[in-house]
Amino acid sequence: MSPAAGMHVPLLPEGKVLVKPASVSGAVFNVATSIIGAGIMSIPATLKVLGVIPAFVMILVIGLLAEVSVDFLMRFSHSGNTTTYAGVMREAFGPAGAFAAQICVMITNLGCLIMYLIIIGDVLSGNSPGGEVHLGILQQWLGIHWWTSREFALLVIVFVMLPLVLYRRLESLRFSSAISTLLAVAFVGICSGMAITALMAGKTYRPRLLPELNSHTSFFDLFTAVPVIVTAFTFHFNVHPIGFELAQPSDMTVAVRIALVLCGAIYFAIGLFGYLLFGDSTQSDILINFDQNTAGSATGSLLNTLVRLSYAFHIMLVFPLLNFSLRANIDELLFPKKPLLATDNKRFVILTLVLLVFSYLIAIAFPDIWYFFQFVGSTSAVCLAFIFPGSLALRDAHGISKRNDKITALIMIILAIITSVIAISTNIYHLFSSKS
Repeated sequence: MSPAAGMHVPLLPEGKVLVKPASVSGAVFNVATSIIGAGIMSIPATLKVLGVIPAFVMILVIGLLAEVSVDFLMRFSHSGNTTTYAGVMREAFGPAGAFAAQICVMITNLGCLIMYLIIIGDVLSGNSPGGEVHLGILQQWLGIHWWTSREFALLVIVFVMLPLVLYRRLESLRFSSAISTLLAVAFVGICSGMAITALMAGKTYRPRLLPELNSHTSFFDLFTAVPVIVTAFTFHFNVHPIGFELAQPSDMTVAVRIALVLCGAIYFAIGLFGYLLFGDSTQSDILINFDQNTAGSATGSLLNTLVRLSYAFHIMLVFPLLNFSLRANIDELLFPKKPLLATDNKRFVILTLVLLVFSYLIAIAFPDIWYFFQFVGSTSAVCLAFIFPGSLALRDAHGISKRNDKITALIMIILAIITSVIAISTNIYHLFSSKS
């Protein structure tokens, strides 16, 4: 197996490649940036579906399970002789396990990259969910022209992001990840300030603490929000590239815990304040809601613009992280006997450009992130985040699982499968009932 899925070129077990270890702070920013991607945009919509209390409990539970699953991944990786997700699955389940991991990483990362471009397109050129037109920043500033269209705006953005996706090592992205995390915090801070100001003025919506079940919403509909939160906490595709650039395994544990606490707080804040601002009119991409001047003043208009731009820039800086793992896994699957991808300029550039072009075309064709969240969160993301790590603990190829590990792993797998099956079934039912 090629050790590189790629290119992170970590401190390999044989010690053949000597690279200065990455810093823990850089790992925290890379992990946090991997987590806070498109998921934050749909967290307020999950509060609309679940209610405040169940949504917050769900965020907490999934965040805790994410930490456990990362612990399983890293323990079994360090006990074996591998530095990739596909490698640890190969050691436990053979070639079929490695193939399953690679396919799930590809589906998850590609789906997320497409969602990122959709969000950037919503910010710059607007969207029309349910027939309701929401203008983008470019359209509001310059009018509706071909150069403010979604197609042209995203094409320009792809070229702007190209230098970042050409980096050969994740540690090189630590500064852009730090900026990205700060932009996410700024985004949440502005939203929080707007919500508190609106609350003091009595202009906020009254949030539902518990879900509202009626003729339009059934108990099973609540499960459709779970994949969104699962996707929001799925960063496992970058666990190995980030973890094996660190000096010792305990550094990754510290980095993951700090990042999860930071991201959980950000999710709590944006979920509550976003829901307070827009109530049941909250869109699956909350940035769409900021196309209007909710405060009715020049300051309010400026804040709405800053909210959208800050997160659009954040997404642009997250994009290279997910593209890194996607490109590495595709290369490992298609060219397992080739030299390291980082050392083959032609293969590296061609694969990078193909992924960018494909993501761009799909984002133009399907401009709604909720459908991608549902699909990714119910299938590949739940496998990477919970089912595969739990399976490693149950398989226990290296004899290191404790009894509590196996019990936790079994519970994690059962919960993941049940919620995913219900969510998929409910979505299929709604799809066919809407056509009938």
